[in-house]
Amino acid sequence: MPAQLIQNNTKPFQSVTVDPITLDIIENALRNARTEMDAVLFRTAMSPGIREQHDAFPMIANQEGKMVVGQFGSFFWGFQQGYDGTIEEGDIFLTNDPYTCNGAISHLNDWLMMMPIYIDGRIVAWAAMFGHMTDIGGKVPGSLPTDAAQIFEEGIQIPPVKIYRKGELNKEILEMILRNCRLPEWNRSDFNAVVAALRLAERRIVEMVERFGVDPLISAMQEMLDRNKRAMGSILNMVIPETKQHFVDYIDDDGMGMGPYKIECTMWREGEIVIFDFAGTDPQSISSVNFLLNEEMFKMFLGAFFINLFDPQILFNDGFYDLVEVRIPRGSILKPIRPAALSSRTHMLARIFDIMSGLLGQSSPDALCAAGFSDSPHFMYSGYDKEGEWYQLYQIGFGGVPGRPAGDGPDGHSLWPAFTNVPNEFLEAYFPLRIVQYQTIIDSGGAGLHRGGNGLSMGYQFLEPGEISIHDDRWLTHPWGVNGGRPGKRSTKLMVRNTGESEWMSSKCDRVKVSPGDTLYFNTWGGGGWGDPLERDPATVALDVRRRLVSPEGAKRYGVVITDDNKVNDNATAELRRQLSSSRGKVELFDFGGSVEELKARCLSDTHLQPPTTPVFQKWMTLSASDSKT
Repeated sequence: MPAQLIQNNTKPFQSVTVDPITLDIIENALRNARTEMDAVLFRTAMSPGIREQHDAFPMIANQEGKMVVGQFGSFFWGFQQGYDGTIEEGDIFLTNDPYTCNGAISHLNDWLMMMPIYIDGRIVAWAAMFGHMTDIGGKVPGSLPTDAAQIFEEGIQIPPVKIYRKGELNKEILEMILRNCRLPEWNRSDFNAVVAALRLAERRIVEMVERFGVDPLISAMQEMLDRNKRAMGSILNMVIPETKQHFVDYIDDDGMGMGPYKIECTMWREGEIVIFDFAGTDPQSISSVNFLLNEEMFKMFLGAFFINLFDPQILFNDGFYDLVEVRIPRGSILKPIRPAALSSRTHMLARIFDIMSGLLGQSSPDALCAAGFSDSPHFMYSGYDKEGEWYQLYQIGFGGVPGRPAGDGPDGHSLWPAFTNVPNEFLEAYFPLRIVQYQTIIDSGGAGLHRGGNGLSMGYQFLEPGEISIHDDRWLTHPWGVNGGRPGKRSTKLMVRNTGESEWMSSKCDRVKVSPGDTLYFNTWGGGGWGDPLERDPATVALDVRRRLVSPEGAKRYGVVITDDNKVNDNATAELRRQLSSSRGKVELFDFGGSVEELKARCLSDTHLQPPTTPVFQKWMTLSASDSKT
């Protein structure tokens, strides 16, 4: 049964005409309220994942639950499908269970809170926000076990509950939830910070109603949705062809010796409706790399991609959603069946952005972006310090953003543009470690007319005994280049023990014991290059060399010869470019650096791209891609 709305005032809303000036004022007021929600959260949360890195996403929706302003909606479609209770004034809902909200959030660490905003007994809007909690129980600190076979191993599951009922906090439920977390005070603080952000949104909506009236506000929000639909409809009709476009990409492994896992998607347009069909995508994994992809979330990804590519002035919201149809096979790695594990879904989630880029750019190569830092790698470190106090770090890594039509990809950046890094001074002050290296990885960005951004190397030296977890990808497959651009460099993880011995680590592993003096070099991958590298201005290549973004040897990928004083040798450069141009053959639209089978064969002789001490990976390396998933 659908949720039952309890409204004291059954008077229907009246659609009214809102003049353009009032509409702009309301739109900007809503935008500002959404920004204020972030400010309240970041100033009051305790966990560095939310406070420092901003791993939280707010939104304000209309009375029907359609996102009008926000960043990572839409939550209400899935929530309304899975919740069959009442919705009353003063209620605030809490859930972290993807299966009970059809993937509106996608793993248990994300606590989603939603609040109906009532005026005179009627819902006029919704406020919502979710944040990543550092720990919610489960079999490993951080609650993101790579080897989980079922969701029961990943932490406490919270179906949609009224954590506030008619304005009163349900303390017993909250205390039960916190009892299952390793860092209850962090969770409590982050929980209260989200509530405060929702209350702020409520105040701003009330102020708008007092200024403009209920019906003008409702009508303005509807017009904002309609404007988005008109703008996105024009873009979709202009860019998406009626002929089918097809693309395939992979995540490399599942942390248990199986993979790569294929994401396959076909895109076409029928009239004004754009269809994305993920038929051919691999079946769900027995590990936690599954991603329960909410169809509305995919549409949100699509809207964000198009708006940033074509016109950032378009207001990002749910208005265009009925112009897109998404088909995802049940039982696939993008639509796993409960109780499949989901905690490490980040790799598959983020690869969706590369899939979209590969699909959308085929008919418009000049607008095509390369593959880049399509992941949010995680690093976790936990244990007891000398005073017997528990410490636990969860951190998101950064890497190389792809080359794009507008220019070079940024170096050492996040997949999510709004994320920021945790300051090294903060890490050293609050956790028993030292940051001994923090720098971009020279030559890791793919060569191109527009260079792919370089990956980032962070050196963590541990000061206390503990355990670490590593979650990353692209150690096997390259971030591909486009329009003649070359692929980016892959990721590596190197552990240097306090004895001086070194070992290459798996890209996905838990429960790795570390001792004081051990150092982990967490090296992320670079972005693919865009365009012919032989067309890049040699003076720009020389500048990259002086900035230590490209090495003198790496400059030869651009056909540029650098002198000992880091200047361009014009004659040698002209000759090298002539040789490279005549010998390279046809320039393809995509450069993947080789097929999956070719990359695996190459890895057999390149031991730093595999964990040589792990027997299951040794076996995996000798299997075909299809056999390894059997």
